[in-house]
Amino acid sequence: MTASSDGHGTGLCAGRVVIVTGAGRGLGRAHALAFAAEGAKVVVNDLGVGLDGAGASPGPARQVVDEIEAAGGEAVVHGGDIATGAGAASLIGAALDTYGRLDTLVNNAGFLRDRMLVNLDEDDWDAVMRVHLKGHFLTLKHAAAHWRAATEAGRTPVARVINTSSGAGLLGSVGQGNYSAAKAGIVGLTLVAAAEMGRYGVQVNAIAPAARTRMTEQTFAETMAAPGEGTGAFDAMAPENVSPLVVWLGSAACDGVTGRVFEAEAGRITVMEGWRPGPSVDRGARWAPVEAGEAARKLLAEAGVGRPVYGVR
Repeated sequence: MTASSDGHGTGLCAGRVVIVTGAGRGLGRAHALAFAAEGAKVVVNDLGVGLDGAGASPGPARQVVDEIEAAGGEAVVHGGDIATGAGAASLIGAALDTYGRLDTLVNNAGFLRDRMLVNLDEDDWDAVMRVHLKGHFLTLKHAAAHWRAATEAGRTPVARVINTSSGAGLLGSVGQGNYSAAKAGIVGLTLVAAAEMGRYGVQVNAIAPAARTRMTEQTFAETMAAPGEGTGAFDAMAPENVSPLVVWLGSAACDGVTGRVFEAEAGRITVMEGWRPGPSVDRGARWAPVEAGEAARKLLAEAGVGRPVYGVR
């Protein structure tokens, strides 16, 4: 288990208690192992469901905990459904009951039910929204209640939340209306949470990762493929490439960083700047529809090329 480029942990998160949702596989697993390598005690949450959210198994979470313990770390399994109020509350409770504190929450759980909009069933829309967006909201809500109570008791925490958005949420993705909308909602939720929770000693940021997971390795098989064995080539799409930024954002070292969105892919980290005012015109009076259209076309010409639409990331 490694946490730094030279293969050794630095103790960046020593003494911190970290929750990672969806930590049985892929990015969540990589995050959990990386936090443990840096000295954190980890609550490994995972339902062990299929790619579409069906079924359940305690096996994936248990395996991650076993890996952490085999490397000398501390971790505990939580198999509750964080998209329910009771499940989210029990997740926070698991950290407090087991380790007596909570310092960092990493919201990562999710799955796909991709369809073009004309074929997208209401149940598939609701299911993706429930896990991605509602799941983020409920864990945030219960963690925030704990940190607010601590602050009111005179123990202001050094708390961190890292939410998981996507390039699909930032720029759109054909065939993923439900997923893109949920991931865009997570960005909005992150901005609100950062503004509201700062008074309780909480910093809230989001990442938009691109890595090889169950959600990408089939859809983008060629892009996500690992290099051949023995080549020594950098595995650009390994989920472990994303985790160092997440660990730093979850540590006390990132003091003063909140309400930001970072794209993380391979060896690249990008600060995403979001919606910003572009070309504008003000006539000081109401427009007629035709005039408004003419003005809009002129502004679009000034703005230049539109944004690309991506696949799932």
